[in-house]
Amino acid sequence: MHFALATSFYGASQSTYSSATTGTFLAYLLVAIGMWPMLKKAGRPAWGGFIPIYNIYLQIKLAGRTGLLLLLYLVPIVNLVVAIVVACGVARAFGKDGFYGFFLLFLFQPIGYLILGFGSAEYTEIHR
Repeated sequence: MHFALATSFYGASQSTYSSATTGTFLAYLLVAIGMWPMLKKAGRPAWGGFIPIYNIYLQIKLAGRTGLLLLLYLVPIVNLVVAIVVACGVARAFGKDGFYGFFLLFLFQPIGYLILGFGSAEYTEIHR
């Protein structure tokens, strides 16, 4: 293949983009697979973990927050703070601490949701 066809405007090859896309898809798939049993434990629709916006809404509800918090995910910078608060709230609902919420449900989501879903954590509803 000719060099000009194999590179983009910035010089990265197509395989770089496809591997990044594949990695992102695999991470999303692992999170959704981990959310399936986690949502079943919480009495929520388990298939909701595979629907992109709806799974965030379900996480907000598990954290004991109002669904309107979903709108704050649209605001840059604020969405990071909201995501951390929701992750810590979900961790607390499953009997874990804020450290678990921040590191495993915010930074390393595939690992955290797989542990919550397939582990022995029990859901306790949070009322605000």
